[in-house]
Amino acid sequence: MNNKNVSVSFMLCGILFCVCLVASNLLGTKILQIGPFPLTAGVIVFPISYILNDCISEVWGFRKVRLVIWMGFLMNFFVVALGGIATAIPAPPFWEGEEAFNFVFGLAPRIAVASLMAFLVGSFLNAWVMSRLKLRHRERKFSLRAILSTLAGESADSLIFFPLAFGGLMPASELLKMMVLQVTAKTVYEIIVLPLTTQIVKRLKRSEGVSVYDDNISYNVFKINEI
Repeated sequence: MNNKNVSVSFMLCGILFCVCLVASNLLGTKILQIGPFPLTAGVIVFPISYILNDCISEVWGFRKVRLVIWMGFLMNFFVVALGGIATAIPAPPFWEGEEAFNFVFGLAPRIAVASLMAFLVGSFLNAWVMSRLKLRHRERKFSLRAILSTLAGESADSLIFFPLAFGGLMPASELLKMMVLQVTAKTVYEIIVLPLTTQIVKRLKRSEGVSVYDDNISYNVFKINEI
């Protein structure tokens, strides 16, 4: 599938994917208390990006999801850069929201780099697992590959993000607990909404009239011109 036509459904999925990633970074500045467990508020929306990753990969294939992942990365980077510029410019004395604004948008460079790197690796691993398993299962076992791809992607995301962002700032045992908790929570999230994800995928396949198999394609993540 080498044509460069873009459907409305694909475009909307790509836009929502980017919005979810930007929102997860902003929401991640708040810590939620869910029972005995502390979680970042980003957990509300970030798993949706993996669900969209699954949908795009399942319906349109790896080449399309590769483009969307890079767009998500660029939009995230753009917002982080704009936030850095805005926090660097001094505010007038009468404005009382400087501290709160800087807390939300003044993402530390270490956190920003960790977040962007973790997102790239986790998203591409999620898409790769989906693609390879679909070649093996064809139209069967979507639920299994959705769960396994999310587990792989989220694990890679946490393994990269937490050590890069917080290594040396907290005990290794606490880092490990946070990593396991994040992966578990996000995977459970995926399982809970799996019936909805399955229905969305079925409707997209019917409306688009397509279900791409990634036979003989390049998994080089930098070949974004191949869509």
